[in-house]
Amino acid sequence: MVFWVTEAPAQLPMIEMTSIRKFVAFAAACCTVLAAGHAFAQTRELGETGVLLDGIAAIVDEGVVLKSELEERLELVVAALRRQQAQMPPQQRLPLPPLSEIESQVLEQLIIEQVQLQRAERLGIQVSDQALNQALSNVAQSLGLTLEQMPAALAEQGIDYAAYREERRRELILDQLEQREVLGRISITPRELEQCLERLESSQMNELDYNVSHILIDIPSGGRTEGIEAARAKLDEIYARLEAGEDFGQLAIVYSDAETALEGGSLGWRKGSQLPTLFVDTVLRMKPGEVSEPIQSASGFHIIRLNEVRGAERVMQDQVRARHILLRPNEIMDDAAVEQRLRGVRAQILGGDEFGPIARALSEDIASAADGGDLGWIGPGEVVPEFEEQLAKLDIGELSEPFQTRYGWHLVQVTDRRSHDATDELKQQQCVRQLRVNKAEEERELWLRRLRDQAFVDIKI
Repeated sequence: MVFWVTEAPAQLPMIEMTSIRKFVAFAAACCTVLAAGHAFAQTRELGETGVLLDGIAAIVDEGVVLKSELEERLELVVAALRRQQAQMPPQQRLPLPPLSEIESQVLEQLIIEQVQLQRAERLGIQVSDQALNQALSNVAQSLGLTLEQMPAALAEQGIDYAAYREERRRELILDQLEQREVLGRISITPRELEQCLERLESSQMNELDYNVSHILIDIPSGGRTEGIEAARAKLDEIYARLEAGEDFGQLAIVYSDAETALEGGSLGWRKGSQLPTLFVDTVLRMKPGEVSEPIQSASGFHIIRLNEVRGAERVMQDQVRARHILLRPNEIMDDAAVEQRLRGVRAQILGGDEFGPIARALSEDIASAADGGDLGWIGPGEVVPEFEEQLAKLDIGELSEPFQTRYGWHLVQVTDRRSHDATDELKQQQCVRQLRVNKAEEERELWLRRLRDQAFVDIKI
């Protein structure tokens, strides 16, 4: 889930795209693989020298997807699917889809990841070891460990720590790429904001949680009539099978073109006001267990299933108002140089220079820089954990030491604190966040499709 500190789109460095839950889920999935006891045929053979030789599953522009990568990811996915099945009542368990179908979905997932990683490299997006260590420390803390204890804990489960680190680094790089290429391009019109405020006033949907799944069938690029008709025919077949009683999650794994296909199409729990814009009106008319009729969007045809609905309580929030200065390493200044420069800036401020003018002149967070670095009121979970940790340690008026997040180096100063109920004055800010999240779903699908269409892909298996 994405959280915005202010409504300005350039506030990107402060957003947490990948939550700790995602990291924890990955660790749990790794452990599940070892317990699953499922062995796949090896894709590597011994060469003449006795060294294992890898194979190529697909060529993707200037890179490749290795057969060993495909094998490892396939093990993770199948183990997770089996674990999901094991948690279901016996009478509800169904056979897994054919392994070839799952493998096809996994390979496509790896191809899209490779395309994204190559684009991130061309744009110069990197995650330093220090930023990676901070992210891993957050994961370790959520598991009741220290960063130093993680290698041994993973080793006990047969998980290679070096490989785990690199997987986390790739995820952080992809997060930053999406920040720049997807969220940074989302705009909200005054009419959209007005409609959102009207919905908040006229209903209680923002107080309910919805568990939703969906199946997406892509419309081929170019929007040719025959392609649209073929996609529609495929969707009609799936819908007929659902009406006949087939399992939604199984059909999503086999047929859905959405990024959530391997999770059975699940979007997880979301506030009603955080559902994808396209889904809102449909979901609000559905009852738990119902499947919608097919609906069309710019990215394709959708079928939605409402799994569950539950109520939500209002809570008081301890909020912090803060301002910051952000600097990022580049070709001229590395991490050490940026940190040193911020130490000089800190000394200037402590010596009597005004924070606001310095932030306006130096900060690379363009939106907050225009307001003298002001980030507005920040609630729990609205910024990356390492930034939130700094806020928690500072007294009002206190200036932090330079610190690093995955988005760069910061100086932050807390200007006020309050305990606050999410009442009328926050509704506009809530709507801006909600609309960005809503639009992000479809924007991401369209963006991934464009990247995939532009890439040269040669599948070798």
